[in-house]
Amino acid sequence: MQNIILLAPPAAGKGTLANYLCEKFGYVSISTGDLLREEAKKNKELEKLMHSGKLIDDNIVFELLKAKLNKLGNTPYILDGFPRTESQAVMYGELIQNMSKKLGVVIYLDVDKNELKTRVTTRLICPNCKATYSIREKRLAPKKDFVCDKCESKLIQREDDKEEIFDKRYEEYLTSTSPLIDYYDSKGVLVKISDTDMSLVFEKVSSLVNNND
Repeated sequence: MQNIILLAPPAAGKGTLANYLCEKFGYVSISTGDLLREEAKKNKELEKLMHSGKLIDDNIVFELLKAKLNKLGNTPYILDGFPRTESQAVMYGELIQNMSKKLGVVIYLDVDKNELKTRVTTRLICPNCKATYSIREKRLAPKKDFVCDKCESKLIQREDDKEEIFDKRYEEYLTSTSPLIDYYDSKGVLVKISDTDMSLVFEKVSSLVNNND
């Protein structure tokens, strides 16, 4: 199976798709944010840097990513929301080339802004296991109101799942990610999926993975 880079605006279903791929096909999902947080637990200087809100040097991120990829060996993986910029994409390409790994496919979830905004304002998150639910779509609703199906924690709405905050995050996403989308499109590895029904998204991605096994 091919390695995958997942690109998507806020609330497009990137996390849900990554979980699906991991469960069905045995992928490992990699979040550079998670890698940094884990490293910060044992690196006080990094911890201070992250708490200050300053940008983390790309070299630090890539060292952690390289270590993670080495541990995975030949296990297929998903990069969830990374690279974020064209310069990071170039660095990532050089990294995997040096490690004799293949780029794979870049899946771009291209969802309308109004649809995304509705998802955000009706989304519930489990603060414990990070499972996501919706109060709009019945099939994505928890079995018990405001209770997580998996760990029975009380569900919450994230502070940044507000309309005005979403608008800002969306504009920031467009500014930083549009060049990245063009970059991968020019390389012929970008697959754009515009469906809003996640079952259709799953179906298309499953077909893509199977066809490129």
